[in-house]
Amino acid sequence: MDMSAIRNDFPTIRRKEGVYLDSACQSLRPDKVIRAILEYYEDFPSCGGRSVHGMSAKVSLVTDEARERAAEFFGTDDPECYIFTKNCTEGINTVARGFGLRRGDVVVTTDTEHNSNHVPWTLLSEEAGVKRRYSVSAGDGEFDAENFKSAMGKDVKLVSIHHASNVTGCVLPIREAAEIAHDAGAKILIDGSQAAPHMKVDLKKADVDFYSLSVHKMLGPSGMGILYGKRECMEDLKPLTTGGGTVGLATYDRVDLAPIPDKFEAGLQNYSGIAGTKAALEYLSDIGMDRIREHDRDLMWSIFKRTEGIKGLSIVGPDDPDRRCGVFSFNINGLYPHDIAMMLDKMDNIMIRSGMHCAHPFFESRGIGGSARASVYLYNNETDIERFAAALCKMAETFGGR
Repeated sequence: MDMSAIRNDFPTIRRKEGVYLDSACQSLRPDKVIRAILEYYEDFPSCGGRSVHGMSAKVSLVTDEARERAAEFFGTDDPECYIFTKNCTEGINTVARGFGLRRGDVVVTTDTEHNSNHVPWTLLSEEAGVKRRYSVSAGDGEFDAENFKSAMGKDVKLVSIHHASNVTGCVLPIREAAEIAHDAGAKILIDGSQAAPHMKVDLKKADVDFYSLSVHKMLGPSGMGILYGKRECMEDLKPLTTGGGTVGLATYDRVDLAPIPDKFEAGLQNYSGIAGTKAALEYLSDIGMDRIREHDRDLMWSIFKRTEGIKGLSIVGPDDPDRRCGVFSFNINGLYPHDIAMMLDKMDNIMIRSGMHCAHPFFESRGIGGSARASVYLYNNETDIERFAAALCKMAETFGGR
């Protein structure tokens, strides 16, 4: 697949500013997204949904169009079910705090969640007596459907699991998980941060109740996320924050919350970010998510092939490239993950992530101190992988095993 023309849409790649393999943290942005952000500030830098002048009307129009693009992108037909958040973390916390969980209610997660989908539930357990139950994964992080079923019960009110792991890349069967959750009478929330940028996600077919994601991982602006929920679920959900824009009418002693989506979007919004989100979704749609997934898979196969002979290298997660969803987490004997990342940066300006990737329980439970992580996206190519593997090989030969 020839994706070389796409690389010209990204400023840092045009300027040859190194090899960016840290997209699981935050993606680069194409010209189209950058222009959309600048157009807001240059052409209609106003607020939406309040004033009646033309500039404000333009902001409201772009906001509505962004919701429509999101609904189309994710295969649903109700744009009002999409709210704009700062990131996936805020979306998960909105559900955690607004779902109405009570003492004794059970929340089921997997044992391989990102802290964004672990910490909120742990704090609710400490503060409100909500119970936690874990679906135990295989040693390589692969989802265990039978163990997940055994974790379910009539006391489970909510399931909250990731769609794809940011450490192992393992993709969970969210439609199957939704069926199991619904059979038990529970709702299901999906952390889609790692999956949404890399594959086609049809939320109607998946039949999940909530889906949260970070737009900044899928070519959109920093500080932008989306939370989707079925209409009845969003209407029942309490907002995380309230204030201007979230009410129909407020008196001295009564507040009538506005209908969705307004009740969730308190105060003035990140309108430039919303404009950039619209542009990012359009850009990805024009390329095609199936094409992006195939490109990611090709790059994963290339990484595995080019690194298989590196002395002392061990892979965190499954050793099948088809199960990695764009991430390659690894260690080299004798080197700390942060040392690997810093040396790659100094040796050939290759940018990766190192540490526990905000998935502390995964590493702690397996006795692993962390890992280095290279993550690919649509703008990476074979030359990037060749440079990464060559630098890694030289590093391992020179410094590994000490």
